[in-house]
Amino acid sequence: MLRPEDWDTWYGTLLRAFGGVDESDEERALWRGLTPCERSLGAWDGDELVGTAGAFDFRLTVPGGASVPAAGVTMVGVLATHRRLGILTRMMRRQLDDIRAWGEPLAVLTASEAAIYGRFGYGAATFGLTGEIDTSRVRLSVPAGTDDVRLRYADPVDALGACEAVYAGTVPMRAGMLARRPGWERLGVLDPESERGGASPLQCVVAERSGKVVGYTRFRVRPEWTDTGHNGQVVVQDLAALEPVAGAALWRFLFGIDLTTSLKVRGRPVDEAWQHLVSDLRRCRLQVRDSLYVRLVDVGAALEARTYQAPVDVVLEVEDAFCPWNAGRWRLSGDAKGASCTRTADAADLSLSARELGAVYLGGVSLSSLAAAGRVRELRSGALGEAAVGFGSAVAPWLPHGF
Repeated sequence: MLRPEDWDTWYGTLLRAFGGVDESDEERALWRGLTPCERSLGAWDGDELVGTAGAFDFRLTVPGGASVPAAGVTMVGVLATHRRLGILTRMMRRQLDDIRAWGEPLAVLTASEAAIYGRFGYGAATFGLTGEIDTSRVRLSVPAGTDDVRLRYADPVDALGACEAVYAGTVPMRAGMLARRPGWERLGVLDPESERGGASPLQCVVAERSGKVVGYTRFRVRPEWTDTGHNGQVVVQDLAALEPVAGAALWRFLFGIDLTTSLKVRGRPVDEAWQHLVSDLRRCRLQVRDSLYVRLVDVGAALEARTYQAPVDVVLEVEDAFCPWNAGRWRLSGDAKGASCTRTADAADLSLSARELGAVYLGGVSLSSLAAAGRVRELRSGALGEAAVGFGSAVAPWLPHGF
């Protein structure tokens, strides 16, 4: 366990493991305040701290809308001088044992390198949409009622309370979203000059309808001029809305900011509605990237915590060498109202590893797709199709921000 007096050394080790670039005092103070020392680990070689790992105390929305305890694995690093000595494996072993002891059924993380965490049972469960939209040529058609939404600029810090209320209202709407603990709201308005990349300080516009704030966006503008005129870019940091028309109004605003010709978005939901409002999707230059990785620490509790969009009654043969308490057969019975998942000696219908179970848990990855890749085996004819529909989600899961 990390002692509070060792935090500066611990964080310095982490920064060195990630290249050694220092952070602003504001960033450092924020992460110091958010770090749960009692949930953090340090690996020592004599008097030298050579490895770090932490686990935030989160609640994660799962299919059906429940908010489930989840350990947010974070700040994992090992110094380059101590690679390939098993330090990461030992930290992952201790951490998952701790998470189990805390009674948290899920562990989640974002991976600096996609190849690292599969061997510890983490599967890529959500994805983010990135795009660079040519707003000089792409037009946006908005739904009826959009003109009823009023937009106004607001100071990002002054508007923080109203924006957080909007964010909190969106959390139950999508699996993968995090209910923010006190202090986490500051992450959204962290604005060190070193992170702006030549763009403006952070700006905020709120959307109001009937006198109530129903949406917001935070963004920067990167001015650029050429011999032929302006060529500026709008860089979106975040956008949230409680109503479709509020979201449409905010996107229309971002598309139309003066002296800009492109709009850069990153890590948005893969099914976000604006994709169906644009005049030319090809000129949005869209890419999809892995985002949240999920690990079931307690298979029974985790599968019982979510609902299933179609009735499912299936016996899963789970392989889990890293957390052997999960290995074996589990009967999952559930529907849109609830579920049970218990040990069984019945014959298995599907066989998969903990990694695949983590990938499909939030409904954004299909069991059928993994089966086509040879990573899920159907042992009873018809079981795969039934379970794949049940595990799916009408709305794509999404992680709104990193940690």
